[in-house]
Amino acid sequence: MSRISKEYCSPNEGFSQTVAVTTGSIKTLYISGQIGEGIDLEMQTRATFKNLENELKTCKATFKDVVKMNTYIVNLNPEIDLPIFRQVRKEFLGYDNYPASTLVGVQTLGKKEWLIEIEAIAVLANHENS
Repeated sequence: MSRISKEYCSPNEGFSQTVAVTTGSIKTLYISGQIGEGIDLEMQTRATFKNLENELKTCKATFKDVVKMNTYIVNLNPEIDLPIFRQVRKEFLGYDNYPASTLVGVQTLGKKEWLIEIEAIAVLANHENS
């Protein structure tokens, strides 16, 4: 039976930005909801993806390793917000490496100025050999 080990990457008070769980040669990264600063949804989305990218790099992963993303957008207007979100996502993920995704419109996030929050799960196989 394989043992599970947990590593806390970028810990904060009361939580960790990323928890890496290893079983055998498989490492799964659970990345907490990331936000970004900016005056509008496009700027915040770009900054949020950059923060996700930084968390992945910290754990020696890339967006190609992401298998699931959950996105929360405040006061979602699909006709306006979805094209913005999709364009920025393409800048970071490309055109053919999309993880399973959920997009949810919410009334508010942790702070009133936050417009978007994205959490992700990434899987690295044979991580000890990389």
